[in-house]
Amino acid sequence: MSDIEIANNTKLQNITDIAKKLFLLDEDIDLYGNYKAKIIKDKGEKNGKVILVTAINPTPYGEGKTTVSIGLGDAFNKLNKSVCLALREPSLGPVFGIKGGATGGGYSQVAPMVDINLHFTGDFHAISAANNLISAAIFNHIEHGNLLDFKTVTFNRCLDVNDRSLRNIKLECNNNEYVDHFNITAASEIMALFCLATDYNDLKRRLSKIIVGFNSLNKPIFVSDLNLEGALTVLLKDAFKPNLVQTLEGTPAIIHGGPFANIAHGCSSITSIKLAKSLSDYVITEAGFGSDLGAEKFLDIVCPSAGIIPSVIVLVVTVRALKYNGNGSLKKGICNIDAHLNHLKHYNVPITICINKFNDDSDEDINYIKNYVSDLGYSSEISDAYSNGGDGAVSLANRVMKLCENRSEFMPLVDSSMNLEDKMKKLGEVIYQASEIKYSEEAKNKLKLINDLNLSYLPVCVAKTQYSISDDAKKIGFPKDNSLYVRDLIINNGAEFITVLLGKIFTMPGLPKNPNYENVDFVDGKVIGIF
Repeated sequence: MSDIEIANNTKLQNITDIAKKLFLLDEDIDLYGNYKAKIIKDKGEKNGKVILVTAINPTPYGEGKTTVSIGLGDAFNKLNKSVCLALREPSLGPVFGIKGGATGGGYSQVAPMVDINLHFTGDFHAISAANNLISAAIFNHIEHGNLLDFKTVTFNRCLDVNDRSLRNIKLECNNNEYVDHFNITAASEIMALFCLATDYNDLKRRLSKIIVGFNSLNKPIFVSDLNLEGALTVLLKDAFKPNLVQTLEGTPAIIHGGPFANIAHGCSSITSIKLAKSLSDYVITEAGFGSDLGAEKFLDIVCPSAGIIPSVIVLVVTVRALKYNGNGSLKKGICNIDAHLNHLKHYNVPITICINKFNDDSDEDINYIKNYVSDLGYSSEISDAYSNGGDGAVSLANRVMKLCENRSEFMPLVDSSMNLEDKMKKLGEVIYQASEIKYSEEAKNKLKLINDLNLSYLPVCVAKTQYSISDDAKKIGFPKDNSLYVRDLIINNGAEFITVLLGKIFTMPGLPKNPNYENVDFVDGKVIGIF
């Protein structure tokens, strides 16, 4: 059966019963039907261990981090452990683009699958509306006299659909022409700060700090100058409550926020992770794409912001991804494991390898990977949760629990004492294997502006291709002596990080030649084509 058929043939538990597994009472949740709820309780009594699931560089169709994360959660549940998943919400971009849904696969899924992959509880729409209200307010202000003296507008509109035609557009306002840009919602600053805010007060504070443009004296203009942060907080107040759903096996899952990892920070909201941590003994969360993207940002941005110390890192590998990194050869591509382990070991967190098994993987290939990993001094376990649900990840769960007994000596790679160039140099040396970093003239001008505004202490959020540890998608495997090209720097003052655009990365993706929306339909009262 297909993923959607499996989901449709699974009888779900009432969400109130799922809530009870986290010791949540009826008054602790707002119901969105029988299978979805918003959690309105701020905090529980537990202090769970955080398990980060990351991966090697993927194929265009991913490598199954979400499937592994869900299967691992189900395995913990089968072992009668108190566990909660903390995952990102899917964006409509991949759903209708190339990758399809993002709720796991096979018998390792979160549900209701169709709802989560589409409008869910409306969080993405609220974030898009808040973002675009800022743009509307900016140009309304300019139209009515421009008392704030906007010379340039730096804040962009957003849309939760891949649409390359909106990357650059021209606007006319008050007889002046402006160039505007659309980001996909998952790459917007509102999404980023929404996921990094710790409570409503922090959310409003971050919203007020967004830099929306500069005046004729080159001084920044903030959202607070537009008296807009209150209205934005109202738009986001319900979306800010984390969403509670379940796996096909009834494991609680909090799904909240959805920043991309190749062009944003790629992790579920801090509120969802900290809430899950307070409601269960084990929290399983994932960071998007390879460890050179999502995991680095989780460990260098999210953890320091939230005061989270990860207990274990699970590195997901697949035969097909390693072969992809070796142009069809497993032996040539297996060095991509080294690329990620060489990076992750610097954080001083226990690591294990998960081989995410596909039905057509040969025993020979699986054993080759296991022996290779063992020779590197790391443990590995196979997960076939896709085919067998939680039962397929029990050995992985036991391994992870054992590692959780070890003390994590977690230490971020970069910190606020380093300026932006030093942060990039450190990340370049340790992660991207960069022998040089070149800055465009535009990036150099932005760097000067960042220094003038005393913002160089902010973390960096690197936006680059997900297919290579470098900024060149064609450099697969474990490329060395890479030259990184910083095309631009974006000040996300509300999110409190600087986005560093490397190579040819765009913050508004395009649709592929054969987009997945061609497969999606509503037939006989059922949605088909989402996978």
